[in-house]
Amino acid sequence: MLGVLFAVLSAATFAINNVASRRGVVTGTPSQGMALTIPIGVAFFLLLAIGSGEIVRLAQFPATAVAWLAGFGLVHFVFGRYFNYHANQAAGVNLTAPVVQLQVVVALVLAVVVLHEPCTALQMIGGVLILAGSFVTQRQPVRALPASLDVPTIDPSVSAEPSEGKTRPFAPRYLAGYLFASLAALGYGTSPILARFALAETGAASGILGGLIAYATATAFMAVALLWSPTRRDVRSLKRENLRWFVWSGLLVAAAQGLFFSAIAVAPVMVVMPILQMSLVFRLILSTWLNPDHEVFGWIVIMGAAISIVGALLVSVDTGFILDALAVPDALGNVLRWRV
Repeated sequence: MLGVLFAVLSAATFAINNVASRRGVVTGTPSQGMALTIPIGVAFFLLLAIGSGEIVRLAQFPATAVAWLAGFGLVHFVFGRYFNYHANQAAGVNLTAPVVQLQVVVALVLAVVVLHEPCTALQMIGGVLILAGSFVTQRQPVRALPASLDVPTIDPSVSAEPSEGKTRPFAPRYLAGYLFASLAALGYGTSPILARFALAETGAASGILGGLIAYATATAFMAVALLWSPTRRDVRSLKRENLRWFVWSGLLVAAAQGLFFSAIAVAPVMVVMPILQMSLVFRLILSTWLNPDHEVFGWIVIMGAAISIVGALLVSVDTGFILDALAVPDALGNVLRWRV
């Protein structure tokens, strides 16, 4: 139960972070976002570790766990976040989030193959539904751009404001958005396995030190990247408006990661990862409020998110509980209980 609570809170916080980061990359860049949000994560977890007293345990943290967490930091905070920012910039959160949620399929496959966690036929059906939901959202039509608003922009992913004072409808770049979202899903789906290896034997409180180690590794990588002059020039061109959104994003994602580490330390990957997909609901609601001019909305997007959520529930809720609650016939129940 504790792991489920941590996972739900993490999902909600991740959703708020995604909406904030989307506003940042509307006119900012992924490199600017990473240069701010990753070091903020280090500061957040360092203060948390000092305040909780966990910092004194850092020297006793197992070397093997440190290595796994360093790998997590590179795979999740560098590889996954970079492509997630690119996906959000190209096509918006509403369209790309269900594709990024394919991370759960990656995580489930690796949980079975690598961690030898059980997977029932019903959970596999849930994984298929998550996949189907990601494809359904791609059918959402985009409003046609009126001729009076057809003005050129430097980047087609950035909405412009024409001289009449009207807002140009957001025009997503589907191919780039889905490609980057798929790569983000690969990184995000692989990283929980690394976290599980690191934290399975250390307890929920170790999530604080886990986040600190992972963020510190990613920050070291970004420090090296900033030695490259194009990246350094890009970060220096950060605008004040984007600074605010990236700072909020950095704080929120750090909090969400802390909750995630605590969840993965006390609950199986097969339970934690699907519950995180509930962030789709929060993202749709928050995007409507904060990013109405920078997202694609519609019933098809909502339908795709709903299908993905149903799939996530089928995977995360105990198969026996679901079958008993629905009074599924024994013959069908035996099929759905079949385990890999």
